[in-house]
Amino acid sequence: MAFHEIRFPTQLSFGSVGGPERLTEIVTLANGHEERNTPWAHSRRRYDAGIGMRSLDDLAELIAFFEARRGRLYGFRWKDWTDHLSCAPSAQPGFEDQLIGTGDGVTVAFGLSKTYTSGGESYVRPISKPVGGSVRVGVGGSELVEGAGFSVDVATGTVTLDEAPGIGVAVTAGFTFDVPVRFDADAIRISAASFQAGEVPDVPVVELRT
Repeated sequence: MAFHEIRFPTQLSFGSVGGPERLTEIVTLANGHEERNTPWAHSRRRYDAGIGMRSLDDLAELIAFFEARRGRLYGFRWKDWTDHLSCAPSAQPGFEDQLIGTGDGVTVAFGLSKTYTSGGESYVRPISKPVGGSVRVGVGGSELVEGAGFSVDVATGTVTLDEAPGIGVAVTAGFTFDVPVRFDADAIRISAASFQAGEVPDVPVVELRT
């Protein structure tokens, strides 16, 4: 996958609109009942980067970023201001925020993930783009030190422990993360006069499957 490990300017993404979407196929039967199914195991996020533009300088920065990514060709990192932490928005990431695996005495590599729970149901979202230096890891309730107990691949979200945890031992993590995305259009159309009159460009961004 062609991907640039660079984050879209956060001062521009702050005012964007977007979030997760799912694909649900619904068939209405002759008796009025429904059958519902989905081919997607994971949700996919979409955003509109144009809404965050506040000045012509912002537009210039957007165009430079767009051109450097060659439009839809290269993916990049995106900070979702509503969902970029392993913990609640009002808290700071801690090493016990998320359960990312259970030891079997052999495995040392664990993928970061975030679990969403409501009403007894849960969804586990893989996290592939953690922010460098933000990942905290614990094994069996004790925090490890990065570089002395574990390492993190910030391009894939894989945590590698120096030693395999024992059977049944919980591996936990806390972190901040970005969403891997690409532009969903190969053109940006905007008039300076229209922009100054309050019209914003349509700049769709879509999450990449990793």
